[in-house]
Amino acid sequence: MNDSSKFSKARSSAGKDNFRKPKPDAARVLAFDLLTEVNQNGAYANILLPQLLGSSDLELRDKAFATELSYGTLRMQGKYDYAIKLHIDRPFTELEPRIIDLLRMGCHQIFHMRTPVHAAVGATVEVARKVVGESKASYVNALLRAITRDLDVYEKLEADESVDHLPKLSILYSHPEWIIQSYFDALKNWESVIELLAFNNIAAAPHLVAWRGKSTREELLQTGGEVLEYSRYGIVSSTQPNDYPEIRNRNAGVQDFGSQLVSEIFYDTHNPQDAQSWLDLCAGPGGKAAWLFNSLVTDDTLATFQANEPSEHRAELVARVIPRQNISSFDGRDTSEFGAQYDRILIDAPCTGLGALRRRPEARWRKTPSDLKNLVVLQRELIDSGYALLKPSGVLAYSTCSPHLAETFAQVLDALHRHKDLELVDISQIHELPAGALNKNGTMQMWSHLHNSDAMFLALFRKKNLSLE
Repeated sequence: MNDSSKFSKARSSAGKDNFRKPKPDAARVLAFDLLTEVNQNGAYANILLPQLLGSSDLELRDKAFATELSYGTLRMQGKYDYAIKLHIDRPFTELEPRIIDLLRMGCHQIFHMRTPVHAAVGATVEVARKVVGESKASYVNALLRAITRDLDVYEKLEADESVDHLPKLSILYSHPEWIIQSYFDALKNWESVIELLAFNNIAAAPHLVAWRGKSTREELLQTGGEVLEYSRYGIVSSTQPNDYPEIRNRNAGVQDFGSQLVSEIFYDTHNPQDAQSWLDLCAGPGGKAAWLFNSLVTDDTLATFQANEPSEHRAELVARVIPRQNISSFDGRDTSEFGAQYDRILIDAPCTGLGALRRRPEARWRKTPSDLKNLVVLQRELIDSGYALLKPSGVLAYSTCSPHLAETFAQVLDALHRHKDLELVDISQIHELPAGALNKNGTMQMWSHLHNSDAMFLALFRKKNLSLE
């Protein structure tokens, strides 16, 4: 649809303010800056936003507004692009990226926040006047006004039977089609898929975990929050993580319930009567390594723990939470560098991260099927290394923050096929799991919409001791 003929009146009205200095509110400017850095420069929202908020003079209420506006816009931008494309007078790819981000930001206020429509448009145009100039701000104003005259756009799409189911869900729930298809392949039920898509678009309160010997769950609760069911040491926070002294002093961690459960289950394979050696093969950024290390220090002074992280930046993050002498930076695929075998090995493998989309708002737009192809090869190579480094009778844990079948069940079947002396350990015999988390083969698959966690997958393998059999 070409709305250029409808824009003249809106442009004329905006033109009356051309000689007035722009006065955008600081919260919206901060949100726009975040969108630009994430979408145009590859920044990570969960890292950049705390920095921007920390250096701002915003009140607590305005910080919350900026967080919802920026994170919500990033999550839902696929949905908003549909409305924008219906009303622009040129191909979408010809729009300036900053204008796209301004339009998306305006759409989020119009469709998903309690901001009055006129205020959503006016306030967004004020930001546009500051960051792209008067002429382009007039264009933003005209487009947003056209969109506000079509507020039932998504209801019409939902009722349109000429649009296929998958692309319709992709627009309405703002997920790439290939991700939605991967969810259906695993869940086998469209109603469950829709529940998951909707849940991915809801902001999640941070989960915190006490590190044994350094803090307790009770100490975390003194600052605020609620106990995390099925986690022995975790809470759902009721305020920002840095409000907790234990987090500021690095005596506790910010870690999703799914990851906490992976650490607890793996640790429950511990046999304190043996002087066991432990290896975290892909340790960065260090959350699981910190919990495992502190638990071993608390329970078993004879056990050894090594955290391996080849990336220099991520290794530095690990060094903030465990002693540097316990950290190595080998290529996890090259077993010759380790010079030893281990009783317990954790492979928290690099993956698509499709199970953590609610906490990483831009992640759904950055991963592609070609990324999956490369990651599957890397995961297989890491499992082979873990197998080679594992002692007979040892336990290997393989986990991903993804429910994609290629990264979960397929990797398990492949490992069992190629390594005949590996056998699966039934996780339910090790640790109690939430309802719906246990797979028929004894592996674990968490689901965000069922368990209020990232969709973590975990398989435990035991290497048979053939000399004893």
